[in-house]
Amino acid sequence: MKEVFLTTSDNIKIAVNHYQSENDCVLVICPGWFMTKDSGIFEKMSQDFHKKYDIISMDFRGHGKSCGFYTFTAKELFDLEAVVEYAKSPEFGYKKIYLCGFSLGGVVVLNYCAKYDDINKVIAVSPPADFMKIENRMFMPQAWFPTLFKKFEPKRWLSVRPGFPLLKKEKPVDYICNVQTPVLFAAGENDPTVFPWHTELLYNRAKCEKKYKLFKNSSHAEDLYMDFPEEFMQLCYEWLG
Repeated sequence: MKEVFLTTSDNIKIAVNHYQSENDCVLVICPGWFMTKDSGIFEKMSQDFHKKYDIISMDFRGHGKSCGFYTFTAKELFDLEAVVEYAKSPEFGYKKIYLCGFSLGGVVVLNYCAKYDDINKVIAVSPPADFMKIENRMFMPQAWFPTLFKKFEPKRWLSVRPGFPLLKKEKPVDYICNVQTPVLFAAGENDPTVFPWHTELLYNRAKCEKKYKLFKNSSHAEDLYMDFPEEFMQLCYEWLG
């Protein structure tokens, strides 16, 4: 694995981990708010996916080793654009590029595919249909327990730099019908942060090739992988091929 720093069109430095082998397909992993490419759960996930694909795992702006401040999907499209351009480099010769986004990272992935048609397949895990309608019940044990006990990473927490959360941003529910890339939607039945109706609504309104999976007794975003690693990976493998 090598760490690479890219520059976005609005001049923000973005850090990625590139796991290379002899694969001709690459999966770009896009964590959500408060998560980074170097978080234990995303390192393990990247290593698991690397058994079948090359992996580029990224830090969005305001997270980890990337610069700037996080804008809660208002400007993160610039970050993903830079990463996809890097993946498309003739140096690597990838025949297929896949995207896998979690929570707000899932929103950025869908936003990208509504604008561009250069991705082969997408996985969107717990994406909210509308940022302003995210439930985010932080007082519920299901919300703070995983972060405090299962993902206890103070160094990661200190690396997060939030910007103004109310910048104007596109609503996924308004543009999902423009996405032509095949999308696998996944959600957790007991998600206290983004209730599963968000993901189901996006699935129902999408006009592309699509699939929806609700994980029983699971929570939010990367928790699906953490709670049911074998089932999650098999679902993704079957979808991506």
